Amino acid sequence: MQSISPEIIFRGKDAWKKSLPQISSLTKSPLILGRSNHTDNLRNSIFKDLKNKNLIVNSANLEFDCCYEDISRIKNIILENNHDSVIAVGGGKVMDSGKYIADCLNITCITVPLSASTCAGWTALSNIYTRNGQFIKDVTLRSCPRVLVYDHKFIQTAPSRTLASGIADALAKWYESSITSSTIDDGLVQQAIQISRVLRDQLLIDGEKAFKGEVENNSAWRNTIEACGLTAGLVGGIGGEKCRTAAAHAIHNAITQIITPNKFLHGEIVGVGLLLQLRLEEMKNNNKLADQSIKQLLVLMKELDLPTTIAELGINVFENQNLDKIADFTCRDKSEIHYLPFEIKKQDIVEVIANFEQQKIKI
Repeated sequence: MQSISPEIIFRGKDAWKKSLPQISSLTKSPLILGRSNHTDNLRNSIFKDLKNKNLIVNSANLEFDCCYEDISRIKNIILENNHDSVIAVGGGKVMDSGKYIADCLNITCITVPLSASTCAGWTALSNIYTRNGQFIKDVTLRSCPRVLVYDHKFIQTAPSRTLASGIADALAKWYESSITSSTIDDGLVQQAIQISRVLRDQLLIDGEKAFKGEVENNSAWRNTIEACGLTAGLVGGIGGEKCRTAAAHAIHNAITQIITPNKFLHGEIVGVGLLLQLRLEEMKNNNKLADQSIKQLLVLMKELDLPTTIAELGINVFENQNLDKIADFTCRDKSEIHYLPFEIKKQDIVEVIANFEQQKIKI
C-alpha cells in the first residue's frame, strides 16, 4: 500500500476560509494542536472560526518535540473529551505529532502548516524524538492527512529562517533520492526522482529571491513555499519507501543526539548533512561533480543565512567525544546511511566530518 497525498488540499491566499465548509463536514469535535507562543494569535483565530461553525472545539499545545510524553498526554485529552479529529496547526513537529496521534486513535487528521519549513503537512510519516529533541525513529503511518490547508497568509507570518530551513530540506530530496534510487527501474520512482530534480532547479532559481524579496505579488515566494511544503511531500508520496532519504538525514539524526543550548530547525541541520553527503560521495564513490555541487549549494546557503558546518550548529565535534557519538549514530544498523550504493563505515564518517570541519572552502 502506498499513501501518495492528502485526500483534499486547499492552497492559496484564502485557503483556510475556503476549507471551513469541508472541515465542518468531516468533524464535529476537533482538537487544535499547536506549540509555539508566537503562533497563539493565529490558532486563536482558527479556534474562533471553528466555533462559529458550531463545532465543539478544544485546544492543546506540545510542551516539547514530537515525543512520546507529549503524544501520550494529548491522546488522553482527546479520549477524555471524545474528540473526533486532530487539527495540527504549526510547524513540522506539530504536524508529525498530530498525524501520529490521529493514526493511533483512528481519527481524522487535518494539517494547517504555519511555515514552509518542511513538507510534514503532506506526508504519511512521523519522526519521533525524545523530549530533548534527540531523534529516535521515523514511523510510517497508514495514510496522509485527510485535509491539508496551505494558506499563504499563514505562511507569510513565519520568520524567514523557517523558509530557509524548508529550502534546505526540500533540496535534499534530489540529492538523496537520486543516489539511493538511481538503479531502480520502477517508473513511479523514476518519475519521483525527476520531480525532485525540477524541484531542486526551481529552488536554486527562486530560493534567494523568495527569501530576500517582498511576499506580496512575488511569484518566486509563492513558488518556493509550495515547493517546500507541497512538492517535496509529493516526491515522497509518489516514490514511496524506494525513494529514500540517505546520508543528509542520517547525519541530521545523529547531530540531534548532541544536546546544545540553542535549538536548530530540521532543515538547517539537514543542509549541513547534505554538504557532508556530497563529500562522502566524492571520497567513497569517486563522484567528480560533488565538489561542484557543494560550491553551488554553499553560495545559496550563505545567501539564506544557513549554517554550513557542524560548528555553526553550536557543536564542537573535537570535544566530549562528539565526533564518535555522531559517527556511531550515523552508522547504526537501521540508519538511512546504508541506503547509499556504497559501503559506509564509522571511520568514513569520522574522517569526512573531521576534514570538513577543519577546511575553509572559498566561494
